[in-house]
Amino acid sequence: MRMQAGSVSVWASLPAIALFSVLSATAGPANAQRQGKEVVDAVCGACHLSGKDGAPRIGDAAAWSARTSAGLTGLTQHAIQGIRKMPAHGGSSGVSDVELQRAIVYMVNHSGGNWIEPAVRTTVAARTSEAVVQEQCAKCHQAGKDGAPRIGDRAAWTQRLSKGLDNLVASAVHGHGPMPARGGMPDLSRDEIRHAILYMFNYGLPPVPTPPAVAAADPHHKQVAGMDVYFGMMRAEAMRSQVERPGAAKLPVPSGRGYYHLNISLEDSKTQAPVTDAEVTMQVSDGMTMETKTLTRLAANKAVSYGNFFKFASGSSYNITTEIRRPGVPGTATARFEFKAP
Repeated sequence: MRMQAGSVSVWASLPAIALFSVLSATAGPANAQRQGKEVVDAVCGACHLSGKDGAPRIGDAAAWSARTSAGLTGLTQHAIQGIRKMPAHGGSSGVSDVELQRAIVYMVNHSGGNWIEPAVRTTVAARTSEAVVQEQCAKCHQAGKDGAPRIGDRAAWTQRLSKGLDNLVASAVHGHGPMPARGGMPDLSRDEIRHAILYMFNYGLPPVPTPPAVAAADPHHKQVAGMDVYFGMMRAEAMRSQVERPGAAKLPVPSGRGYYHLNISLEDSKTQAPVTDAEVTMQVSDGMTMETKTLTRLAANKAVSYGNFFKFASGSSYNITTEIRRPGVPGTATARFEFKAP
């Protein structure tokens, strides 16, 4: 069974070398895309400023006009693969395709041209690892032609990965031995090469099941003693406009700063029916002071909840403990929440 590199979750049961390879696939490229001048200063200028080894000199309009007829795509392919005395990627494996394009446009525009620097990758959209391997890589790696490591031969691939996945990707970009640059596909991106390598390494391993997604815990929802307890709060000043609305619960709102209305709603966990006959007390503490109140049963718009006003003024972090007692149910249910003042 085939495994799509870079698209599975990794558990501890995965063999160590496969774990390394999948983690490397998910990491992605680390370098940000540089602008044309930066690439020229760092790489291209070594030859193109002086015209070394016949490189068209930056500013030499005649030399560049003879080359611009190939267009940006053609010049980019020359730079990717290398041409005459210029090595692939100008001899720098860290230069991406789009950075090469930007550098070319920069040099053309400083040599009498008027090209537009690309902001994003202009080649084809990324293909799946399996599609790349079947379309191109398998021509040699299926049977091990010219010493190429065969697809699924993890021992052979492990030897080549011993110096790191990035080094192996760079080797594929520039070409190695009988293998041409980018496996003979000039528009093959580094990510596509990376994932194709990992696909060929991992081929034949059983797929790793994805663990079920775990929803993040809701800090305002607790389940205790067969009840769902929902916590809410609102500033007192905001409550003043709310209590004047038709159907709203009528309750006195304290004046002054730092007051909040704390509210608890209860539901039976099995039936989802609201719990309307509970006695609820709440304790609010910042570690230095403590305030305990009985919550008032509030009915508004056919909903029932329990609430009261508390003052938050002395601290920035508060522990809120709610104790719930129901008629006919022994014991006290306790739900704890936290609040950090803005």
